[in-house]
Amino acid sequence: MRFFAKTTHFDFLGKRRLAMFFSLVLLLLAIASIATRGLNLGLDFTGGTLVEVSYEDSVDLNAVRGQLAAVGFDSPLVQHFGSSRDILIRLAPAAGLNSSQISSKVIDALHSETQSKVDLRRVEFVGPQVGDELTEDGGLAVLYALIGILVYVTLRFEKRFSIGAVAALIHDVIITVGVFSLLQLPFDLTVLAAILAVIGYSLNDTIVVFDRVRENFRKIRKGGSEEIMNISINETLSRTLITSLTTLLVLFSLFVFGGEVIHGFATALIVGIFIGTYSSIYVASTAALALGISRTDMMPVVVEKEGADQSQTGEGQFLP
Repeated sequence: MRFFAKTTHFDFLGKRRLAMFFSLVLLLLAIASIATRGLNLGLDFTGGTLVEVSYEDSVDLNAVRGQLAAVGFDSPLVQHFGSSRDILIRLAPAAGLNSSQISSKVIDALHSETQSKVDLRRVEFVGPQVGDELTEDGGLAVLYALIGILVYVTLRFEKRFSIGAVAALIHDVIITVGVFSLLQLPFDLTVLAAILAVIGYSLNDTIVVFDRVRENFRKIRKGGSEEIMNISINETLSRTLITSLTTLLVLFSLFVFGGEVIHGFATALIVGIFIGTYSSIYVASTAALALGISRTDMMPVVVEKEGADQSQTGEGQFLP
């Protein structure tokens, strides 16, 4: 722990141009992937039916896909769920069929090609209209969160800091969503919840840095804005590393031992913590520095009492 207790002297902002180039490349890749490949939206957003079944023995996923396609299910998504005997089947909405009819059709198709016992574990149905509403509400939730954060940081700090903080959050959200688009990982409501959690984590990290920057602008009399911000980032680095590492330990445990249901949530948070820690150091601070933040912006406004100057200069006194 002595390493974390020691104040470092890294020239973070001296490398800000290289960091901005790196961020720009990541953003362009993420935006291009989202625009061309899109997101692998889960049933929460697209609507459809989710069926979980369990076999007595290990099962081949390609064989299951073929059985489902043979009875009329187009492009079914089939994956193992926790073990090689448990599978999760995602089906697009089927006209004229309710969830019970779909599950019966699935079980009949699976039974017809295997001697192994097939148990139906659960069936979930989401209508297309519900999916559209969730898509809109999820997007609005992220937008409202960013607007609220902009207002909050403006009131607590200074407008240049607020722009830097929101720029870092937009950076984190786009790159995290871009990873899901690039890898075509399932994007459902748990992933959206993780992205909102990433916004909160990244904002907390950024505010810690900005709070120390404001304190040092008032305390350190010598040095330019870049030097003082570098000092502030180094002073908060140990706290940032300890918080990030302990959080990542929990998330890696969730990813490994939490099962298939929690994989998307854990993955989004793991990516978001890495990107959020990076952006609080480089994106938020670099944006504030580029906007011209300086010591004069951090100095408290001195309010002179009415008549104070007059009492010293004699102005405003009655003449005999």
